[in-house]
Amino acid sequence: YPAARFRAGIFVKERFARERLAGVGVFSVPMNQKVIPRYFPGLAPNAGVELGRYVLSDELAANAESWALARMRKLLAQALPEVEGIVAYCDPVERRDEHGELVKRGHLGTIYKASNAAYQGRSSARTLWLAPNGATFADRMLSKLRGGESGEQYAYERLIANGAPALRTGESGAAYVKRLQADAWLRPMRHPGNFVFTFGRGRQA
Repeated sequence: YPAARFRAGIFVKERFARERLAGVGVFSVPMNQKVIPRYFPGLAPNAGVELGRYVLSDELAANAESWALARMRKLLAQALPEVEGIVAYCDPVERRDEHGELVKRGHLGTIYKASNAAYQGRSSARTLWLAPNGATFADRMLSKLRGGESGEQYAYERLIANGAPALRTGESGAAYVKRLQADAWLRPMRHPGNFVFTFGRGRQA
């Protein structure tokens, strides 16, 4: 879950029933301080946010994504008036498991295009590591295990949750990751970078 600065939900209220949550948008702190100035020259890092999570139930109407996103951006402007820029990413690369079955579709940013976002190209290319079930592990996450950094326990638990063999007695994190890669439990996938879109307001619009 990202480091949230603002969260908004879309609720469905049916007659004689309690309202229920049917969608969430999380506006979060980007992965590093260079992201906002890169896409919004002259803007300080804390004057922008990333759309870190955006999930809506399939039960909602076809235009619900752009409809809800517009209203969430309006609420964001009211709650955090100092925020002038939003960066949103979408991953165009599909994921398949070891049997070739599709486990994650690629996304091309249709919602962002419909919301008049500006296309900014791709983020940096990188290598991802795929588990047999198609789950993705970034090299940065695996490096936490290799180096015994903060977050290594979370990385290990996520590997185990996706079916990885357990650490052997006395095995270091670095040796463990190397073993998973050597045994092809983790297989490399070169990722060309996510598509990047931006929303601005005020002078950034």
